[in-house]
Amino acid sequence: MNQPARQGPADQPGVMARYAPESVYLLGAGRAILLQLAMPQVGHGVARHSNFAANPLGRLHGTLSYIYALSNGTDEHRAKARSAVARAHSPVRAPAAPDGTHPAYSARDPRLQLWVAATLYDSAMQIHDAVLPALSDTDADQLYRDYALLGTELGMPAEFWPADRAAFAEYWESTCARLQVDAPVREVAHQLLAAESAPYWMRALMPLARLMTMGLLGEQLRMLYGFGWSHKQQRRMDGVMRCARVAVRILPRRIRHFPMRYYLRQLDRC
Repeated sequence: MNQPARQGPADQPGVMARYAPESVYLLGAGRAILLQLAMPQVGHGVARHSNFAANPLGRLHGTLSYIYALSNGTDEHRAKARSAVARAHSPVRAPAAPDGTHPAYSARDPRLQLWVAATLYDSAMQIHDAVLPALSDTDADQLYRDYALLGTELGMPAEFWPADRAAFAEYWESTCARLQVDAPVREVAHQLLAAESAPYWMRALMPLARLMTMGLLGEQLRMLYGFGWSHKQQRRMDGVMRCARVAVRILPRRIRHFPMRYYLRQLDRC
């Protein structure tokens, strides 16, 4: 006799389940994606196998479904999200181009899975530190360990995830120093931020998305992507952060957690 699906995985991490649904983290989504693209093996894989011009929200939708399924979903949600990511990743591989135009890459490379998970963790913490109440050391350590799931659920060996937050900081600094952005990847980034074929509601939000993405990238990555940054833009971003700090205090949870509920419902329909 088939057993009914449980309403949540037995090993669901408490700290991640508490914080991942906060929609304010979406302010860092563009930063995470552009950081991922700045790893040449990721950037060229996306440039050659994705179409941001026709489907600018595709990668974001897939990433959010995956995160919410792992943090707050049922076993069935998690299985569906893993399967969807695996299908999307399956064709994303190629040997290095003989003319040097792109490196060898594979979306199943655990080193690249580590980098993608790392960008999601670091971008979430950028927003958390700027907007949400400070975490206790215990919660911060547990949340960091929980984020390893974003890689290990796809097959990344657990030992690839740096042992603690100090080790992660070393990994982050050394990896960021090796990031590169060439013309094809730069074009993908500009297509993403232009979102010309996105729904109207998304195009209306793009000025905010562009502001936060460029601001949170930092000077090094902005230069690689060819983005300018002014004092006026910095003041606007600071204003957005002030508004976000107020919003997380006064908005009810049902509004703050709406994206999580939306994506889990979408998985239910799959």
